Amino acid sequence: MTTEEILSILEQQNMTEILELIEDAKSGELEELELVESIGLLADERLNRAVLDLLRSLGVTITYVKYDEDED
Repeated sequence: MTTEEILSILEQQNMTEILELIEDAKSGELEELELVESIGLLADERLNRAVLDLLRSLGVTITYVKYDEDED
């Protein structure tokens, strides 16, 4: 999936927060993103993988943290 395709899908689905993350990554304002691996960033696995790959290509380090239900 190309960057243009990713951005188009995100725009069509009104995923403004994800678009903002990408813009922050492009401008160098986003260097690291922490995610719960079992949840990810987006529900759509294919789009999730594409967005994470795009963020990595923009220099963002993806760090996975464990979700601990006991802490809730």
